[in-house]
Amino acid sequence: MERKSPADRMAFSKLYEAYAPMVFRRAMMLLRDVTEAEDMVQNVFLRVFERWDSLDVSQPSSLLWNTATRLCLNRIRDKKRRGLDCDTSELLLSIACADDDEGEKEARGILAKLFSREPESSRTIAVLHFVDGMTLEETAREVGLSVSGVRKRLRGLQAKVKNLEVK
Repeated sequence: MERKSPADRMAFSKLYEAYAPMVFRRAMMLLRDVTEAEDMVQNVFLRVFERWDSLDVSQPSSLLWNTATRLCLNRIRDKKRRGLDCDTSELLLSIACADDDEGEKEARGILAKLFSREPESSRTIAVLHFVDGMTLEETAREVGLSVSGVRKRLRGLQAKVKNLEVK
């Protein structure tokens, strides 16, 4: 805020104090996670701060509500693109974080069972996307498949993980 005038800094501060709770409630309603909602409040106000000079803040509640909604929906969409829902990611995380001998043996067994009937390229796709954090597009380019082909393989792997959760 060092480049903003004192009046702008004061106005922004008052805006934050008055509307942060509303933005938080909106983010909580959409994201259903306290940490993500708090992060989203900061993102919304950062977005407003960056564009302060060009925004019409005569109706701040509408501006902030729409900005929060749009950013939250983008976050939800991005999480879906990553391909994991919470239950599956927690299982994969527990497999990856097994730190004792027994846990490592169990993790190896689960992964061996999971990949036993999959082509080697499915393992490569899973590692590139879930471990290395590549997007679907980057993964597709790396393995020479279409984005829809990569998405289909990842969905198949996720279904198998869910079946392993049930058993």
